[in-house]
Amino acid sequence: MSEIDNILQLLTSKNDLDENQATFTARALASPEVTLYQKKSILIALTDKGETAIEVTAFAKVFRELSRKIDVADFANEAIDVCGTGGDHSGSFNISTTVSFVLAAAGIPVFKHGNRSVTSKCGSADLLSELGFNIQSEPDEIRQSLKELNYCFFFAPLYHPAFKEIVPVRKELAVEGKRTIFNLLGPLINPGEPNFQLLGVYAEDWVAPIATALDHLGLSRGLVVHSKLPNGKGMDEMSCAGKNKIIGFGELVDVNEEVDLSSVGLSECSVQDLLGGSVADNVNFLYEILSGKGNRGLVDSIALNAGAALWIANKANNLQDGVDIAINLIQSGKVNSWLITAQKFYKK
Repeated sequence: MSEIDNILQLLTSKNDLDENQATFTARALASPEVTLYQKKSILIALTDKGETAIEVTAFAKVFRELSRKIDVADFANEAIDVCGTGGDHSGSFNISTTVSFVLAAAGIPVFKHGNRSVTSKCGSADLLSELGFNIQSEPDEIRQSLKELNYCFFFAPLYHPAFKEIVPVRKELAVEGKRTIFNLLGPLINPGEPNFQLLGVYAEDWVAPIATALDHLGLSRGLVVHSKLPNGKGMDEMSCAGKNKIIGFGELVDVNEEVDLSSVGLSECSVQDLLGGSVADNVNFLYEILSGKGNRGLVDSIALNAGAALWIANKANNLQDGVDIAINLIQSGKVNSWLITAQKFYKK
């Protein structure tokens, strides 16, 4: 029996893989020597069994190792990524991308890692492109943008060449409506390897395992979050429309709670308040938010996530302090000024 067959037998028998077996499996999925049929069988069996934190961590380590390297290590200790797994089908506005602007305006280096939309009308790369950002910057421009703007964007397809071996089977499974471990991996394989992270997951069941995985990957501190909405859906970020579960890792490993909105000075809003639209719609919503005309529920939800990120990055003493700082950054026009400066930078 080949090692691939052995892995398949383990998975179909609902056995979890140990670290070595999971590492082998991740490498096999990235190999052109393994057939698409074998890859599809492995991914389906892994999903049906249910992935573990050990398996997710091993996969993340392999695809970090296989990623294109970029020299931003001198920024990484203070840097943060703020993103979600996607796949929540909530139709929400680009909250995490807006949060990334708030953080850069606060002086925190942001390593934004993202892609064009897969399950929504407007992904982070779509929004940034429409705003005039160069989402395919070369290393020199990335370093310069970090120096001048505290910001850079890593366009995922440029940094993960190994994914081309998995794209066909992922597309097949997506057509069949099936998620795989790769729906979780994106936020775990940021090529810049920032020290801090705020990561949203599409299902509450994944909050604890992904926090464990990030802990094992050696990040200094961060939070994994999920918002359970009244309509039965969930969001891969916090919101003022739902119940927010947060679990910490690294220095915040003791955090495990449901956020009380009133304790951080925020009020509940409707799911409708958080909806986005087309790329053009979301650009207009963004300009309204940064000019002080955005709807309250959406602005507060952005402030909630930005507040958490400020706390993670040691720029706030706690979540409430972070929310207050975030609201001030938005209302004072500082984030709007930062965006104008960023757009000028990319027009050079």
